[in-house]
Amino acid sequence: MKKLTKCLALTAAAAAMMTGTAMAEGTQGSVYYLQFKPEAADQWTALAEKYTEETGVEVNVVTAASGTYESTLKAEMAKDEVPTLFHVNGPVGLATWKDYCLDLSDTDIYKELKSQDFALTGDDGAPLGVAFAVETYGIIYNKAIVADYCALDGAVIKDASEINSFATLKAVADDIQARKDELGVEGAFTSAGMDSSSDWRFKTHLANLPIYYEYKADDIGTTDAIKGTYLDNYKQIWDLYLTDATCDPALLSSKTGEDAASEFALGEAVFYQNGTWAYSDIKDNEVADEDLGMLPIYIGVEGEENQGLCTGTENYWCINKNAPEENIQATKDFLKWVITSEEGKNALTQEMGFVTTFNCISDDYLPANPLVACANEDIAAGHSPVAWCFPTMPSEEWKNGVGSALLEYAQGTGEWDGVVTAFVDGWASERAATK
Repeated sequence: MKKLTKCLALTAAAAAMMTGTAMAEGTQGSVYYLQFKPEAADQWTALAEKYTEETGVEVNVVTAASGTYESTLKAEMAKDEVPTLFHVNGPVGLATWKDYCLDLSDTDIYKELKSQDFALTGDDGAPLGVAFAVETYGIIYNKAIVADYCALDGAVIKDASEINSFATLKAVADDIQARKDELGVEGAFTSAGMDSSSDWRFKTHLANLPIYYEYKADDIGTTDAIKGTYLDNYKQIWDLYLTDATCDPALLSSKTGEDAASEFALGEAVFYQNGTWAYSDIKDNEVADEDLGMLPIYIGVEGEENQGLCTGTENYWCINKNAPEENIQATKDFLKWVITSEEGKNALTQEMGFVTTFNCISDDYLPANPLVACANEDIAAGHSPVAWCFPTMPSEEWKNGVGSALLEYAQGTGEWDGVVTAFVDGWASERAATK
């Protein structure tokens, strides 16, 4: 993934009246957006450039490298030129940054929300963050290769629809791995890369599954002390990713997100854990759009035959209330343009592939993304979506601890007990440190 890069630094035109905005007469601020998603960096750069061409308002977009957003935000907030627009990662992120967050009650991004459930609120109930996209992740798979597998003598299944549990997923993946030469693939799963461009898929998104099931069993929405009830289930899906893959586990420290995307896009692997946002990385290669499917991440929990994909939202827009007033207003105006203009709507939905949270972006703008169609089909089938619980993870340090332990286990330099310790003890200590 891209390292921290200043994606755009455009010179503001002098005192032109803004078109289609509510900018106060005689003032012209600027926007500094510290952006979270490396995969959308180019699209935000282009969109910012269009806005500047139209209005004369400077929009500076900086994209943090994958896995470094919190540390980058802390560094940028300490500078003279602070971000006017930034992200927080759910309630835990808001707790860290709430003193920087503007009350968004009078902004268009809040007023246009389809539901107030898409807003993060402060202690007084004021909206301080707004989710702008609903996303879905699971195990993306190549329908064509699975069909080829099903046609082999002795195949475990006759159709992909039969994969509705961990036991079946493992049986199919094991058999594909054993017969990979017949199928012309390098492995059942893409490499589970553990460099910073890829490890979030496992220390955050995969780790969501044992958290979700523990919360569900205990009827809670967060906790200061995770018990690790489903960590044996976490282990077995991680083991599957390691054994039935395109590469030896000893190589995972250097394997990247781009490696995994390429392996899947070129038809070298059948299964690829990622989400709807990954379409831009895999399209226009060997896998046709009509051959893209998505399975839930099964981990061997009772009743998982009815489990759906992981659907939710993590990133919330926040406006920096400590920025100069003219920059705050410029940021409000920019966001209004993003969600109401044709350029903005198309960029969010068609170019970035987001399913947005705003009334002003109708279903006519649903992204032309076959993975989004998979998510909608999963819901229509009556499966129970897995909630995004990972915004309740106590800190980035906790994630890093789990990630390091997963890598040591994969490489054979550590035991699974190390993952359990990082997960359970690390959770308690990080929560205590943030009290």
